Amino acid sequence: MTPLDQKINAHFPGLVVRKDLVKTVKGNAIVPSYVLEYLLGQYCATSDEPTIQTGIETVKEILAKHYVHRNEAGLVRSNIKEKGRYKVIDKISVDLNDKKDVYEADFSNLGIKEVLVDSGTVKKHPKLLVGGVWCIADLEYEFTEDKSASPWILSTLKPIQLSQFDFEGYVEARKQFTTDEWIDLLVQSIGFNPEMFGKRSKLTQLIRLIPYCERNYNLIELGPKGTGKSHIYSEFSPHGILLSGGEVTVPKLFVNNSSGKIGLVGYWDCVAFDEFAGKQKRVDKALVDILKNYMANKSFSRGIETLGAEASMVFVGNTQHNVPYMLKHSDLFCELPEKFYDSAFLDRIHFYIPGWEVDIIRGEMFCNGYGFVVDYLAEILRSLRNHDYSDRYESHFSLSSDISTRDRDGINKTFSGLMKILFPQGEASKEEVEELLRFAIEGRKRVKDQLMRIDSTYRIVRFAYTDATKHTKRVTTLEEEEYPSYYHKSISEDENGKTSDAAESAAHEIGSDPRVPLEPVLKEKHLTFQENQKGLSFDTLLGPYLKGATVITVTDPYIRLFYQMRNFMEFLETIVRLKTPDEEVSVHLITIEDEFKGEQQKVNFEKIKESASTVGVNFTWEFDSNKTIHSRHIVTDHGWKISLDRGLDIFQHYEMTDAFTFANRLQQYRPCKAFEATFIKIGASASSL
Repeated sequence: MTPLDQKINAHFPGLVVRKDLVKTVKGNAIVPSYVLEYLLGQYCATSDEPTIQTGIETVKEILAKHYVHRNEAGLVRSNIKEKGRYKVIDKISVDLNDKKDVYEADFSNLGIKEVLVDSGTVKKHPKLLVGGVWCIADLEYEFTEDKSASPWILSTLKPIQLSQFDFEGYVEARKQFTTDEWIDLLVQSIGFNPEMFGKRSKLTQLIRLIPYCERNYNLIELGPKGTGKSHIYSEFSPHGILLSGGEVTVPKLFVNNSSGKIGLVGYWDCVAFDEFAGKQKRVDKALVDILKNYMANKSFSRGIETLGAEASMVFVGNTQHNVPYMLKHSDLFCELPEKFYDSAFLDRIHFYIPGWEVDIIRGEMFCNGYGFVVDYLAEILRSLRNHDYSDRYESHFSLSSDISTRDRDGINKTFSGLMKILFPQGEASKEEVEELLRFAIEGRKRVKDQLMRIDSTYRIVRFAYTDATKHTKRVTTLEEEEYPSYYHKSISEDENGKTSDAAESAAHEIGSDPRVPLEPVLKEKHLTFQENQKGLSFDTLLGPYLKGATVITVTDPYIRLFYQMRNFMEFLETIVRLKTPDEEVSVHLITIEDEFKGEQQKVNFEKIKESASTVGVNFTWEFDSNKTIHSRHIVTDHGWKISLDRGLDIFQHYEMTDAFTFANRLQQYRPCKAFEATFIKIGASASSL
């Protein structure tokens, strides 16, 4: 186990499980992860390997004996008849038969209906009435001559979810973890390996949990296929339900006027709409109108009566185009059905997750370490719905007066949700609070900026906040930094290409004209890049300052591992592209010898030297024997020093072995790590420094 895994087991004994076990026990059972982890939590919530192996066999045996596969339903029904009583794991829904004045259960996989359920069970578990709940149930079979009576008798029923937990113990245990450790624990609990994600990407994953811990939170995520957008809402919690876009109706979601039956929003903490995008999808206008009112006011009307509910609404869908295309030709909501492409509806959304920043799920991204049993975490998040952390930044920061009440509500709810997830104890440093506040502002700004493109009646909003020293800090979205010429272009430009007043104003706000391409200018400067920012390459970042140099010295203590060597090789490729075939450039590397693989490091450097010599690059290297170098910089013989706080290691992890991904072939399609670069003019004679 890793040190973090050991710490997790020490402070949360019996409440965590090794995340790779779900795949081990699942087999061909089409069952949510929280059902499997409920069972694993009963038998495998330990770090003792023999106990885990015994527990796995027990869980497999339980699934084999009691989980009902549709194609084996006949055999299970026969077992119940022959044995008289049998335990099954199935999804059960209950309906009221008003003609007989009784509640009747429907077993989804087992294929039996009209099983009598007593009123006490329904009152104790009201979700049985809406959508159905995975349960462990004891069924009996007793034949009767009365043809109107069902032979199936439900003797006991237990929903698969945690019955109790110690919230105070959870908060006390949280205090034993650093913020980074806690974030990694939560990422592992979702099922991902935190080493494969940067800080911003981890926060993006955790945003998906906010609908479970924040009442009436409205979230949208649009992005490419295969990024796991719907996983959290279908597999993670027994308190959320995932609906496909085509099966949503007003009676099902809100209320059936003829029967008076309350819909899904009255019973579930989170209602998620899958496959929400698609311009050609048919949508009921009445549903959109009721949704707008509910998302704004937490209420909906049933004839003369107005009802309230607490369910958060989540909308996830796939985009067909990349971000610059959408920004140039329309907006980031362009994939939505026409009825939902409505500024009043979109204005109710509190946060827009940029799905294009989320990696497509790959095998190595899954976690083999320990995380919370998900129904334990689901219950913790549910209990946090009773708390409000939205004011926790006010002792340090205040939002700009430009920000409207609706924008402010969106920011506050996102901030509150993140605080609940990361700091349930309520204590966070000023820097940590600021990071979450900026993230919350960015997500709401992404919504509002697109609304200004869709509807010209929305005014320009300056998304900023002020600290205790009255210093104002402006917040931008990442795509605004990447594509400024497209981001502030209004889709309402006239046929002459004249930019709208809104675009002109926004361009003035950031100090540039979006219609004028930026030309690289060799001057001293300091640049800051955000995590997940794309569009960068060694050619564009370093190329202008390397061009014309004949001697280049690179100082970087971390050119040791394979991916670091590959980064350096790509740096040499940039130099080769910049020089003419008849020129020669000398490149000298100062680094530190790897403690364990120093010989392999030398072999790799020899290979680079041999290869470089054939294209006019004289590569040499030396190891700093004192191992005292820490700074990373590049110095040229024509008077420039480039200081890189991460050296050449500026890109997030990508699949190096996949020759068919553009991120492998072209640097500009790789997301970056957060880093800073400083370009300093020095005398040509100082190039030997």
